[in-house]
Amino acid sequence: MKIEIEDLRFTYPAGIEAVCGISLSIDPGEQVAIVGQNGSGKTTLVKHFNGLLQPTSGVVKVGDWDTRKVSVAKLAARVGYVFQNPDEQLFCRTVGEEVAFGPRNLGIELHKRETLVRETLQLVGADQMQHANPYDLSATWRKMVALASVLAMDTDVVILDEPTTGQDAATVDRIAHVVSELRKRDKTVITITHDIDFCAENFERVIALARGQVLLDGPTKSVVGQEDVLAQTYVEPPQLTRLGQKLGLKQTVRNQEEFLSELGRQIAL
Repeated sequence: MKIEIEDLRFTYPAGIEAVCGISLSIDPGEQVAIVGQNGSGKTTLVKHFNGLLQPTSGVVKVGDWDTRKVSVAKLAARVGYVFQNPDEQLFCRTVGEEVAFGPRNLGIELHKRETLVRETLQLVGADQMQHANPYDLSATWRKMVALASVLAMDTDVVILDEPTTGQDAATVDRIAHVVSELRKRDKTVITITHDIDFCAENFERVIALARGQVLLDGPTKSVVGQEDVLAQTYVEPPQLTRLGQKLGLKQTVRNQEEFLSELGRQIAL
């Protein structure tokens, strides 16, 4: 399910141009992080992928569908969107009903729907909460239920909007596990995030936006190593990347494994 964006521009009614001629493509199964300061156009760009916003000009295609010609309801079968604030998408009386709502709305038959609900709740660690009211849960667990409600729709594309904001280390690890599992299933995962460390650990491609334009787009290691350009987005490289640069490591590193490997290699020279 390839996503293709051609010269996309979007202007809000107040006259603010939030996306200024972006062209790029995201291949099926890619894991892509979109970073940049508030107002850089991240959310505006991504909301074009499921039809929540329509281009002022330009084209956005999901597979063979032009998003200008397909309803949001139809696009929901291809693109799942997990909002930053889970309270914006939770409305059922129980967790089980919440997670089942999406696949039922897509017309997925009962047996498969029950399997999707069960397996998705297990994946996010909420399998013991099926009969709980989502609003009796903590904000952290409401986040996981919102995530499960989208994953249960089994879409080819999953969008995570600031998935780690306000989450503790255990929950961040749980979300990282979900991303890893989606990668094994050849799902396309796109995240909007300020958490560059989470991005570096879990995503193979980074797109850095500033003022509605793409400043950097490439493999994660390449992007996080360009500190001067990245600074224009008001995003710092990951901590271990910066430490490696301070220590004079010859290769850019993005996580603990790469840091220790490169440090050991240089010590051995």
